[in-house]
Amino acid sequence: MEKLTKRRSASEAIITPELARVITELSFDFQRQIGLLMDRRGRISAVVVGDAHGLFLPDIQRKGRDRLCGLRLVHTHLAGEPLTDDDLTDLALLRLDWIAAIQVDGEGLPGRVHMAHLMPANDEDLPWEILPPTTVHDLPEDFPEAIAALEEEFGRLRKPRRAGDHRDRAILVHVSTLPPSIARDSVDELRELARSAGIEIASEIIQRRPPDRKYVTGQGKLKGAIVKAMQLGAEVLVFDLDLTPSQLKALAEFTDLKILDRTQVILDIFAQHAVTREGKIQVELAQLRYMLPFMGMRSSAFSRLTGGIGGRGPGETKLEVDRRRARDRVARLEREVNKLGQRRKVRRGVRSRKGVPTCAVLGYTNAGKSTLLNHLTNSEVVAENALFATLNPVSRRLRFPREREIIITDTVGFIRNLPKDLMAAFRTTFEELHDADLLLHVVDASAHDIEEKYRTVQQLITDLELDEKPVVTVMNKIDKADPDVVSGLCEQYHAIPVCALDRATFPRLLETMEAHLWSETAVPAK
Repeated sequence: MEKLTKRRSASEAIITPELARVITELSFDFQRQIGLLMDRRGRISAVVVGDAHGLFLPDIQRKGRDRLCGLRLVHTHLAGEPLTDDDLTDLALLRLDWIAAIQVDGEGLPGRVHMAHLMPANDEDLPWEILPPTTVHDLPEDFPEAIAALEEEFGRLRKPRRAGDHRDRAILVHVSTLPPSIARDSVDELRELARSAGIEIASEIIQRRPPDRKYVTGQGKLKGAIVKAMQLGAEVLVFDLDLTPSQLKALAEFTDLKILDRTQVILDIFAQHAVTREGKIQVELAQLRYMLPFMGMRSSAFSRLTGGIGGRGPGETKLEVDRRRARDRVARLEREVNKLGQRRKVRRGVRSRKGVPTCAVLGYTNAGKSTLLNHLTNSEVVAENALFATLNPVSRRLRFPREREIIITDTVGFIRNLPKDLMAAFRTTFEELHDADLLLHVVDASAHDIEEKYRTVQQLITDLELDEKPVVTVMNKIDKADPDVVSGLCEQYHAIPVCALDRATFPRLLETMEAHLWSETAVPAK
């Protein structure tokens, strides 16, 4: 056994017949599986001894997530079985060049050889090709050429990056029993969230099943995702749900890809858009609250969780502190948020004493709220085609034709399953809504899932105990929708059609707002 490490196989063959006979005889004598990890020159880098049923491979130094690892595994099988699920899992997760299992016959001699390798392009459920069984004397002798061809094909599949493009490349993963149309909407929204966070989407995987308590997906689907990540040069798996600490740990042990969940992507967007002191404090508070349950993890998973996408922003340097220090920091941040809330309350009180009515603009994220505010008030509030471009309430004066004026406030956008930690951290922001005399609910008329988004906002209005306030529904982006569809939507939701970029569409909206704010009886939108 000690001498095996000094042996080498010809680089042209997967294993020579002589070396194959040595390991089958040893395996027969010990009644244990024996495996050789060999590099592309045929040198043996490790000898692995398992039990009668399997091997336990050592950690292998990877050469990057988008390449094969440069090692092949040749091992013995004592029960005459072909390649097992464990063999194929090792092939996929370790990105082995090749895997071969040599059956040991009743005299300790090499029997049939079963082999497999990863495939550059394949069905997601079968990320490898299992070759027909052969003998050690009939093994192909073009191994270097075969590996070079495989890696060349992998390279062709990977989308080249443009100069200066340093975005993380990710695969989106959705697992649920939702109807296909709703699942599709959820994945599309996650794709838009990832785009806003600066993530490049390489592919997506949708699986219809209840999420697994350990790996979220089935193991076969997860193996396929990992191989697909290698094929496409992806570094990240983004899951369309919130992971538990146990799921994150299991996934981190299964793969060295970075793992993100939906909340982390949203937190990352907030971290990128936080520019004011209040916004940075609120984002850091939300980050720390989210990370607290994961701080008991002592593995590489935690370092991957806290670096780059999903872990940057005001709280980046504080995410790896221990639980006690993190809780102390959370308490201090909560006190600061309360102080800022008191100051905001004082400012609102001053406006109230002056008798200036207030109006709050709310709605689903990226519905056009900031653009509408800008064109109503001739302002230059940041308005981007991205989710959560607005974090902090921005107030501007709006003057009506009758020399009346109000304070109109832009607020953070809503979204499905808005993380609880964000809701808690941004509570002072949402307090602006409680003191508003009128709410403008801006709806994107061009959205194909408009009903779902409308219900989400209405539910959040109820959750925030704002359902007693007068609400004017504004159907925005009518320039991007069919006029007949817009007419039907306005009738269905009792909404006022506008195009935030076209001031000529504003008069009816302004008249309705004025009637609500200065008439004893509100005039409903027609």
